Amino acid sequence: MLDIKFVRENPDAVKENIKKKFQDEKLPLVDEAIELDAKKRANQQESDELKAQKNKTAKEIGALMAAGKREEAEEVKKKVKDNGERIAALDRENAELSEKLTKIMYTIPQMIDPSVPIGKDDSENVEIQKYGEPVVPDFEIPYHTKIMESFAGIDMEAAGRVAGNGFYYLLGDIARLHSAVLSYARDFMIDRGFTYVIPPFMIHGNVVEGVMSFPEMDAMMYKIEGEDLYLIGTSEHSMIGRFIDSQLPEQDMPLTLTSYSPCFRKEKGAHGLEERGVYRIHQFEKQEMIVVCKPEDSPFWYDKLWQNTVDLFRSLDIPVRTLECCSGDLADLKCKSCDVEAWSPRQKKYFEVGSCSNLGDAQARRLKIRIKGENGNYLAHTLNNTVVAPPRMLIAFLENNLKADGSVSIPEVLRPYMGGKDKLIP
Repeated sequence: MLDIKFVRENPDAVKENIKKKFQDEKLPLVDEAIELDAKKRANQQESDELKAQKNKTAKEIGALMAAGKREEAEEVKKKVKDNGERIAALDRENAELSEKLTKIMYTIPQMIDPSVPIGKDDSENVEIQKYGEPVVPDFEIPYHTKIMESFAGIDMEAAGRVAGNGFYYLLGDIARLHSAVLSYARDFMIDRGFTYVIPPFMIHGNVVEGVMSFPEMDAMMYKIEGEDLYLIGTSEHSMIGRFIDSQLPEQDMPLTLTSYSPCFRKEKGAHGLEERGVYRIHQFEKQEMIVVCKPEDSPFWYDKLWQNTVDLFRSLDIPVRTLECCSGDLADLKCKSCDVEAWSPRQKKYFEVGSCSNLGDAQARRLKIRIKGENGNYLAHTLNNTVVAPPRMLIAFLENNLKADGSVSIPEVLRPYMGGKDKLIP
């Protein structure tokens, strides 16, 4: 969310930013916000003047009463009453104006970083770099659920009867591999100096509104019926929510955290064949990384975060690449974002396994997360990135480590989490 003062002083820049995101339908909101803000400030000024006058008049009434001038005092009281009614009316109107203005400000997108490439959608995202050599073996690689079934490792049919489409049972070695990847990712981030956290898996509505845009909320979040609680779509939601209405000591910055959680998503819309199986599902688990820092440090941490994901996948011998998200593919709260994609030898292309985002002060402004500095308080910057999210990550792992005989090799770094096994045998 932008500062209304910034919008007021830079309307053309805000409109240009909206055009870069190909959201021209939002252009009228800029002028509407400025108009509401002007009306709100004028009302506030009149209210403040009337309140000052009311305080002054109260002293006059006391003096008149003390002098025995009761009739004059009554006239002044009537004026005070009229002013009080006007003040109440102004305060009611300003409450309505504030609500309207906040709704609009929640809709106007964050200013994107100047380095973000301009494009309409994810088809115009820009490849930054590849890491590792993508290999296509000389044998056929089955669809990922077929690989899992060869180890008696998945039961989607039973999950469909129990919970519907988009759910799964993982079994045996595949379930163990799933847990091993998460445990390895946890320790990988701890070794890089991040504090491990297990957060709440449900959050209040005001936290949801603080961490994401309305379209994202509608497309993702499951609400608990009859309660002000939502299931988290990612641990970032409750991790950032932890600092709501906080003043964080400047000397404690940055906060570098890595969190585990289950994630729950509606995943609205139709999806292609390659997004079936366990690629796009309603429930999964994830290791996340979150940073809260000073504004000037967020570009450094942005690069640090996505590099962590690249390093983790490379430690498992999985080729990856990074893609810079273009302006039209950025969610409204993001200043800058990139995707990490893993190589799929079966599809002979890369697919998304993680996303790194710098949200600037957008979440901090909504949730009132400030840093307490020597020269005053200021808004923090927040960043997040996926460490690893199985079972999607398992697709890349199984395909890249599958052998011609149907076995799956276990990289050395993962073997301690798999009971010392160096391979899985169907």
